[in-house]
Amino acid sequence: MKYVILVSHGKFADGLANALGMLAGQRKDLLSCGLEDGKSADEFAEAFKNVISNVNTDDEILLLGDLIGGSPLTTACNVINEKGLTEQTRVIGGMNLPLALTALLMKDAMSLDDAKDGVLSEAQGALKEFLLAVEDDEDEEV
Repeated sequence: MKYVILVSHGKFADGLANALGMLAGQRKDLLSCGLEDGKSADEFAEAFKNVISNVNTDDEILLLGDLIGGSPLTTACNVINEKGLTEQTRVIGGMNLPLALTALLMKDAMSLDDAKDGVLSEAQGALKEFLLAVEDDEDEEV
């Protein structure tokens, strides 16, 4: 199975997983774990180990984290390495809803590397300014 695994500070990963469930349905290939306020990196590592307990060396992982270099993502990478899953894992930082949704929907249709490249491309293209139109009151007739 190919998994999309979300990790973050606080409840961001769990909230994003909830939003993805609304858009893509509840799925067994979507896992999430957050570093809760007041918890240590070691406590997060234990929680993450529990979350990925059913992931094995026959599986592939797209690991999405909120911040490159942040404790959740670096700790998750260490746990994945300890479990012998590094070769079949691709890691992306700076996750957002368009990136995670694209990863979830396209991961099974292509190789892990192609999925990673496609997700990054889609995510970069999704960043746009939303322009608000302002009506000019002087042009209105009374």
